[in-house]
Amino acid sequence: MEDNSFNPQLTETTQKDIVCKNCAAKLEFEPGTTSLKCPYCGTVNEIEIKAETIEELDFNAVLSELEIDGDTMEEVHTIACEACGAVTTLEANVVSAECPFCGNKLIVKNEKTIKQIKPKSLLPFKVTSKEALDSFHKWLKKLWFAPPGLRKFASQAEKLAGIYLPYWTYDSNTYTQYKGQRGDDYYVTETYTGSDGKTQTRQVKKTRWTNVSGSISLFFDDVLVLASKSLPREKTEKLEPWDLTNLVPFDEKFLSGFKAESYAVGLKDGFEIAKQRMDTPIREAIKRQIGGDHQRITWMQVHYSDITFKHTLLPIWISAYRFKNKVYRFIVNGQTGKVQGERPWCWWKIALVVLAVIGLMVLIAYLGGE
Repeated sequence: MEDNSFNPQLTETTQKDIVCKNCAAKLEFEPGTTSLKCPYCGTVNEIEIKAETIEELDFNAVLSELEIDGDTMEEVHTIACEACGAVTTLEANVVSAECPFCGNKLIVKNEKTIKQIKPKSLLPFKVTSKEALDSFHKWLKKLWFAPPGLRKFASQAEKLAGIYLPYWTYDSNTYTQYKGQRGDDYYVTETYTGSDGKTQTRQVKKTRWTNVSGSISLFFDDVLVLASKSLPREKTEKLEPWDLTNLVPFDEKFLSGFKAESYAVGLKDGFEIAKQRMDTPIREAIKRQIGGDHQRITWMQVHYSDITFKHTLLPIWISAYRFKNKVYRFIVNGQTGKVQGERPWCWWKIALVVLAVIGLMVLIAYLGGE
């Protein structure tokens, strides 16, 4: 059965038509620039970057505001595609449209209006579609145990689609109390009788365990959480890192010619995922504080305070290629060109390597026994 977990729930951006100042043609953002170049008359229409600070919003205050529809919210009109299930955002008063994912006609009969937190920032596309495709081909060349002919079939990849994915970033102070054990290694001398019947000595390592307890404070900055359910989290996390120092204030001009997705993971649920991402660094810091040669953490309790967040959009390219009647999807970081994706395996190549390793082990054992 084909796995469709890699199919993104694409949504149309809600920006109005952005037109050329010279000929009034519709414009599209050009990755790697801060302008929209007219495809008809060639006029470069610069995007004026807003001179404003991208603020961190208070987590608990906005959670309360969600109940009263404050000014951080926006109204979004959505409709679900009956063919592929993609949830599309439509502009008000639109009576029909085409699904951006499967091309199916959308008839506005099950339209609903929802309120969502507005994105306050985004990371513009820096990598062009051609550069993204080049990165994909380089990624293919590095794949181990790829089936013969894969590169040829993958070169027929579908046209890349540029998408802005929704993300939350969280800042938080943490104070963690813990209990555990510290292990210190030491050596004792043991006497034993060798195969030749003579008495010999050897050093044996042992570990002395001591109960410990303590506390540690850590600050986390911009813990990144994917707010989409359309792509596997393990794939998108491997697209990291993102240089969030290049975030710009949200401007719909950067979305021109691209798709964007509304968030499906809410602010509160997103912070629960952020806690999971903070857990490993906290445990590593505790072990460093415990010291010794070995560490065990038997109990810990984390307190979170001064929590702030940003809702931002990050760019990816997405496409697919077909190999032996199965579709494999891949994604490319629209800022760095880093690639992640699905791939087929050549099982006979893997089997040959396994057999070769087994043969080598048998040979070593045979020679060692002589």
